[in-house]
Amino acid sequence: MTKVMKTTILLLLVMGLCGWPSSAQQPPQKTDASKAMPSSSQIVLAQWNEIGRKLVAMAEDFPEDKYDFKPTPAMRSFAEQLLHVSGAMEYFTGPVQGKQPAKDSENPPRATYKTKADVVAFVKKEVEDGAAAIKAKGDKGMADSITDPDSKQQMHVSDLAYGLIEHSGEHYGQLVVYYRLSGLVPPESRPKK
Repeated sequence: MTKVMKTTILLLLVMGLCGWPSSAQQPPQKTDASKAMPSSSQIVLAQWNEIGRKLVAMAEDFPEDKYDFKPTPAMRSFAEQLLHVSGAMEYFTGPVQGKQPAKDSENPPRATYKTKADVVAFVKKEVEDGAAAIKAKGDKGMADSITDPDSKQQMHVSDLAYGLIEHSGEHYGQLVVYYRLSGLVPPESRPKK
């Protein structure tokens, strides 16, 4: 192969590669407004509502005659777990609304919530109150400083919300064990219809 032929082939290859459209050369695609990136408060709200939905589903689904089931005598009952996780949500809602959480909010007494309907209503209320607080704060409010009721440290509203979302997830996982030890399948683990 002569030097002229090699140069010609090389030029044709380079021109061919340069002629192929690249992603940088294509016009930007229009994005569907319904698929727009959610805002910071929408992300926090979606996560809050998702764990809340799972807890409410368990509260509504678990048999009332098993509400006082405890895996061991030292552990909380199923109802006490739900009351604790829901009551702890006030550690977010209260400070966001400028209030101190109630003295017994972290562990509401079972004697106050005697029936399954009482517990379900309390779980729903706490989830809804937290969601309303997030909506009221909005995107700008997620970055507001707030005092953590336990540590007394300053943090962003979104960080306090995520802390309670994570806490709720931990208790959700514990409640799954209560289901399994009772010979039941949690709602989220059932086949979707």
